[in-house]
Amino acid sequence: MASANESDVLIIGGGICGVATAFHLAQHGERVTLLERGEIAGEASGVNAGGLGGLGWGHNPDLQSYLTAGSFEIFKTLQLDMGYDIEFHAPGGLQAVHTAQQWDYVRDRVLEFKSDGYSAELLTTREARAIEPEASESLAGFMFMANRGRANPTKATVAFGDAAAALGADVKTGHDVQALTQQQDGSWQAQTSRGEFRANTLVLAVGAWSSPVGGLLGLRIPIAPVKGQMWATGPVPPCIFHVIGSAESAFHWSSGQGSTPTRRGMESDPQPQTDDLPPELTHHGDTRVTRHLYGGQTRNGEIIFGGDRRLAGYDYTPDAQGIEVNRGHAAEVIPLVGRLPISRTWAGLMPFSMDGKPIIGKAPHLENLFVLTGLASSGFGRGPMAGKLLADYIHTGLPAPVLAEADPARCITLIESRD
Repeated sequence: MASANESDVLIIGGGICGVATAFHLAQHGERVTLLERGEIAGEASGVNAGGLGGLGWGHNPDLQSYLTAGSFEIFKTLQLDMGYDIEFHAPGGLQAVHTAQQWDYVRDRVLEFKSDGYSAELLTTREARAIEPEASESLAGFMFMANRGRANPTKATVAFGDAAAALGADVKTGHDVQALTQQQDGSWQAQTSRGEFRANTLVLAVGAWSSPVGGLLGLRIPIAPVKGQMWATGPVPPCIFHVIGSAESAFHWSSGQGSTPTRRGMESDPQPQTDDLPPELTHHGDTRVTRHLYGGQTRNGEIIFGGDRRLAGYDYTPDAQGIEVNRGHAAEVIPLVGRLPISRTWAGLMPFSMDGKPIIGKAPHLENLFVLTGLASSGFGRGPMAGKLLADYIHTGLPAPVLAEADPARCITLIESRD
């Protein structure tokens, strides 16, 4: 085999996690090859809303703080210091409060956030409309998060791949991995549609495809593909100036139906489910249990929103009824969007772990194998720091302490061990 197909680290997957890992490994001087079956950013990393950041670092940063705040800084570096135009913009985020009950919930959470050193403010509707004039005057209020922003997901993911290549990484698209084999010396061989590749270390960063790819190695990686769907208006003049969300789903999830509240920018701390469902879904089977909302306006003038999280296998077909529910939700927050026609809809698949926690680190049972997956609906906004933490782990041999809760050993098993 040609030596050009040999490297120190072989990464499978060209989404945000794979290219960020490649970039940071290349910064360490590692010889890296990345294999992507399609194009960079061709899946979930290129079709999301581009939301970034959250509540900041806090007094005692945990893994969630590292992933959100750390990635926020890496995105800044990519655009401001390295010169990649990824449409990074950090105006802050507004999360709508719809009812009096939600107001009490958000008020208590803001007090807790601030006591923990996070950045959040509770605004009256009048105060929110002063900075977001199209916001509805009929809502109970808003939570403002200064450390929120967005970037163009496709441009940003491609930029990480380009930055990795500029440092010597070999980024190969159109290479479908068909087999993975570990050699007697512990090194790895990948057979692809366009040749063989060898490396000392293998990284699986394949998102929603973690389960079938893990199956090639006899491993059960407990990741469920969750369909998220989105819609966009045509371009209109600037009218939405913040990243927009809603407290409705967090309030629902905090009620004990799958999770308990924590410092997550009004997300919640997932708890294991009893019915083989990952936490924080909007649907249980065909039944909607809550509405979820995120979105805003892009540089080209499109207004983009999404929110549904539903188990649907590997189905990419948008659900028209779900789109209308989400549009109605968005119109309750920004009435303008209810008067604009939808120009396009689409869907992508997100990797949800069964316990709601990321899976980042050395896989059990096989040598020199690392896994990065399970970033759920915020993979784009958390992927850059996840890639850095994994790259540092591979390069030094030592995991950062914050990776303890993401240890793959807690959940990855041999397939035959349960059959």
